[in-house]
Amino acid sequence: MSVLLVGISHRSAPVSILEKVAVGDTDRPKLIDKMLASPHISEVMIVSTCNRVEIYSVVDAFHGALATVGELLTEHSGLDLGEVTKHAYVRYSEAAAEHLFAVASGLDSMVIGEQQILGQIRTAYATSDSQKAAGRVLHELAQQALRVGKRVHSETGIDRAGASVVSVALDRAAGLLGTSNGHDGLVGRTALVVGAGSMGGLSVAHLTRAGIGRIVVANRTRERAEHLADTVRAAGVDADTVALSDLTTAISEADVMVTCTGAVGAVVTLADAHLALAKRVPAQRPLVICDLGLPRDVEPAVAGLPGVSLLDMASMQADPAAGAAASDEDAAREIVAGELATYLAGQRLAEVTPTVTALRQRAAEVVEAELLRLGTRLPGLDDPQRDEVARTVRRVVDKLLHAPTVRIKQLASTPGGDTYAAALRELFELAPGSAEAVATPMELRAVELADDFTAARENENAQNWWKGMQE
Repeated sequence: MSVLLVGISHRSAPVSILEKVAVGDTDRPKLIDKMLASPHISEVMIVSTCNRVEIYSVVDAFHGALATVGELLTEHSGLDLGEVTKHAYVRYSEAAAEHLFAVASGLDSMVIGEQQILGQIRTAYATSDSQKAAGRVLHELAQQALRVGKRVHSETGIDRAGASVVSVALDRAAGLLGTSNGHDGLVGRTALVVGAGSMGGLSVAHLTRAGIGRIVVANRTRERAEHLADTVRAAGVDADTVALSDLTTAISEADVMVTCTGAVGAVVTLADAHLALAKRVPAQRPLVICDLGLPRDVEPAVAGLPGVSLLDMASMQADPAAGAAASDEDAAREIVAGELATYLAGQRLAEVTPTVTALRQRAAEVVEAELLRLGTRLPGLDDPQRDEVARTVRRVVDKLLHAPTVRIKQLASTPGGDTYAAALRELFELAPGSAEAVATPMELRAVELADDFTAARENENAQNWWKGMQE
């Protein structure tokens, strides 16, 4: 068994495709359950953010599992299989782990170095764990990825380019408002934040630091809106809440609006915007809308209204502020490479541990059987003599096994080390299930896939197979 990743992100697909494959909080548990129903998938974690959907699954058959994930993605998105495969990427085994480490480090984000992804991975794992969809393999992978991400952010300057897409959007909004009438960006202005989730919280934090004068929070659940407004007030900024049904009035009073709801349909329609603009005083007062929702929260046609500047995820993709300094990015990639090598060595060692345990148990069983035979053949031995013989035999066996078991653990941590466990089982005639039968759950590590896909350890082969599904 090994990890299979199928993903679609801002690097592989336009926003229009990302909108359709986006997995909301209510959809994620249902999609996980459907995947676990496949006989080829035993664990699932779905990382869904404003610019990526990645499905990590522990599989026992590459072809069958990939077909299942592809079918469920097409069903969920409403796209046909050809469209999904056109924009999807596949990573398998070691390449899947490497990709998640890079994602956790902010190396694959729209804004290089953004830290929000760490919380999103943590949430993805927590959701899977609550559904009992994350076993030992994904637990170790996710926890290691979070550690790698934290190390990258603490040891490099990769996050100097910006904390998140939120910061880039609001920095651009400040520039637009500052040039509109000579005011200092967001200072003293009124902001409307639609959505009280993690993106809404980041927006509020950035707006507060930027010197915003007043923040109005709108959310489907009024209680969450009130909680976020209380946080704003605690920071010394005036704050109110408003129901989603009263958005037009709030829009008419705002200088900048940030939307990040994750709703399926548009939250702000062209008609809503027309109505809100009709109430603005003065009538042509500029309004900057930062639509950070996937799918979009604001109908694209709103961008054509007079006085309105609409910044959406598509425009964020082209923003030059999304890059990090080359030296910081190189340093981050070095950390990821080193951590990946350590992680893979540990996984390979875990693969051979049950076999070594089984071998030592087999040796102990042989010793006990021979000591029983000795007792029947030499009944005249007294207890001290019998004990000394037993200790001598056990010392001999331990010394004979010590060197090969230590060496095989060393070899197992090298590339291709999983083959040594198979060789050990063959040489000592250990039954295929004996290792698993005597090892503890924490010692077990899923091993060889069917040999018809051994070559899939190379990511290029896996990707080619995926693309060939549509033919």
